Amino acid sequence: MSPFIGEFIGTTLLTLLGGGVVANVVLNNTKGHNAGWIVVTFGWSMAVFVGVYASVHLGGSGHLNPASTIALAVFGDFKAELVAPYLAAQFLGAFTGAVLAWITYKSHFDKTDNADIKLAVFATSPAERKPLYNFLAELIGTFVLLLGALVISKPSGSMGALDALPVGFLVFAIGLSLGGPTGYAINPARDLAPRFAHFILPIKNKRDSDWSYAWIPVVAPIAGALLAAALYNVIR
Repeated sequence: MSPFIGEFIGTTLLTLLGGGVVANVVLNNTKGHNAGWIVVTFGWSMAVFVGVYASVHLGGSGHLNPASTIALAVFGDFKAELVAPYLAAQFLGAFTGAVLAWITYKSHFDKTDNADIKLAVFATSPAERKPLYNFLAELIGTFVLLLGALVISKPSGSMGALDALPVGFLVFAIGLSLGGPTGYAINPARDLAPRFAHFILPIKNKRDSDWSYAWIPVVAPIAGALLAAALYNVIR
């Protein structure tokens, strides 16, 4: 299998399962309605586990995250010629997973009046809109994500299949401890591509896609990942 297929399938599963757990908790008339933040964070952590495992098995590296791919290309041993296909696979996969989550919960979207909640299935938003602190929260969360993943993985940042579960638990810890301010996107593809899906899908009574905030979960994770990879490179 090609690295593109591995990253595409892995990121599709990541976003389908991650968006799916949010939909299950926040949309009306679902079996998991109002199940709470612990369910959301655990669901996302298992989404990461499944996505990373699938990506590695199918020929990818288990990045599933443009911030990780860019940082590892700059400071690690990741091949520069793979950056473009990895980013394409990650953004396409995240878009596909978001659309599949919407199809799965279509009738529940129709029964939910709160437009902010509908957007939350696709993209993150801050608990308090304070751009500097929102930026720093995403930067710190992604710094912890990549530094932790580098400790777990090979120096190139390529995951082995057995590394997938501890990375999932790492994301669980980040969600519980650092996710409160922004909803912990910590991944440009996971936030931007589903946000675009929200923008174009025929969602009943939807709001705007909050493009004024959208740059933060793109730029801050890249900055955090670059810092983590630079620090790890110095230590190593």
